[in-house]
Amino acid sequence: MTSDLSEFRNEYHRSLEAFTRGDAEAMKPLWSRRDDVTLANPLGPPVRGRDQVHQLMDRTAAQLSGGEGLVVETVAVYETGDLAYDVVTEHCRARLGDAAQAMPISLRVTSIFRREDGQWRIVHRHADPITNARPIQSIAQPGGPVS
Repeated sequence: MTSDLSEFRNEYHRSLEAFTRGDAEAMKPLWSRRDDVTLANPLGPPVRGRDQVHQLMDRTAAQLSGGEGLVVETVAVYETGDLAYDVVTEHCRARLGDAAQAMPISLRVTSIFRREDGQWRIVHRHADPITNARPIQSIAQPGGPVS
């Protein structure tokens, strides 16, 4: 892993700390400016496009406060010349919604990075709360088979 990707990932993780305190602004400059940027977070379906990504980040950050103790456990990092990804587990504590106290949060996250105009940018982030093994039945949707 080259040092500039490592530095970028460190900046990304610092922006996540701010995000857990309700501040999406620290993360926004790290994202791609291109229309193919995507975000899939645990609160809804994936979105595509810079404006939609920023709107989803704002809505999500507005529901977080008091974040602390972010720990990022790296599972894998892979880099080519202009494309890279990492798979991590993020752990922190934060207040969710109008909760009076911070709660532990753990997310399984895959992020894809692309070099744009000589700088790394986030082009995709997928995060979900699946951090432990689950039975196959856990993927079933309520209401039966898809028609």
